[in-house]
Parts: sequence; C-alpha cells; structure tokens
Amino acid sequence: MPAAVLLIVVLSTTGFPLCAAAIDAVPEVFPLRPFNFDVSFNQRTFAPQARVIAVQAGLTALRYGVLEVRTVYQYYSHHTQTFTTDQHSLYVNPRWNNFIDLLDFPRDKPINRVIRHLLFGPLEDRAVPYVGALLGGTLPGRGADSPGYLYGGQVGVRFPVARGVSVDMGFQYSRFEIDFKSKSDLSEQWLFTIGIRL
Repeated sequence: MPAAVLLIVVLSTTGFPLCAAAIDAVPEVFPLRPFNFDVSFNQRTFAPQARVIAVQAGLTALRYGVLEVRTVYQYYSHHTQTFTTDQHSLYVNPRWNNFIDLLDFPRDKPINRVIRHLLFGPLEDRAVPYVGALLGGTLPGRGADSPGYLYGGQVGVRFPVARGVSVDMGFQYSRFEIDFKSKSDLSEQWLFTIGIRL
C-alpha cells in the first residue's frame, strides 16, 4: 500500500509541473550533460527475490525549463549453479527538476528554502531535487522471448560538482513483468541509484 501511494504522488506531481516552468524556457535537444551512468542497489520480489546490483545508462533527449525527458537502459545479470538470468529494461523517464520550488511562499521565509536547508545544508543552492515517472518495457517479459511492461516513479537529487559533471542519487520504485525460470510474474522493485552525468 505505501508503494502504491508513493507511485500515485510521483505520477501526479510529474503530470502538472508546468506552472513551475520558466515562461521564457526554450526546448533544448540533447542539452549539456546528456549522458548518465549509474549503479543501482535494489530489492525485488521476484526474478529472483533477492538484493541485487544492476548497471544502467541513459540519455537526456529533451529539456524544457525545469522539465526533462530521459531514456534509460538497465541491465541485470545473475548466474548461479542452479539458474542463469539476463534481464534488460528500457524506459522513458520524464523528470520535474526543482519541484520543491513550487513552495516558494511565504515571502519572508519561503517553505522551499527551509526544506532545502534541512535536506542539503551548505549545498542547498547547488542541489537539484527532482521527481520522475518511469514507463517502458522489459525483456524477457511475459515469456522468455517476448517483452513485458514496466512502470514506476522516482525521487532524487543531482549535485553539479564540476563543469559538465554532476553526481545523481535517487530512490526508485517500479513494477514490471518478467520471465524467470520459465515462469512469468509481476515483480516489484525498490532501487537506490548513484551515478554521474556527463
């Protein structure tokens, strides 16, 4: 139940961020630092039910003000004496950057500044918090040779550390179809991701 509530909140907030976008924003195709590479530590309920490590790479295809759209590929491989599984995921990841700036009130002590100070301390002016949605597919999915669907949400923060380089950390929840040991089922997955954007 908490996972479903989190997913609904993330999806609803990513659907209505236009009021926070700058009026004079210009769409950017393949903007600065478009590539990202991450390692994810995750807990899943099926295929297999275990804590696993995966790698993922992504590309920011479009940015418009505080909105951006990324495409992410994730690969997971698990080989043991009893089974072997190689799993691939590809999904679209729209994000709303600096979403807490929606709380820029009251004028004398804005709520968003208080939240930034509590969460990020001396890095409050450099941090870029975000919420995002995930929508895509997995392989194997409904069968060993057929794809399955994937959906979910995420919340995280990005810190620019040098010109053209950022560190990105986030929590992500997803549900996806997966075929494992000739059985297809719906798996839930919680991830902590950390990586860089170039």
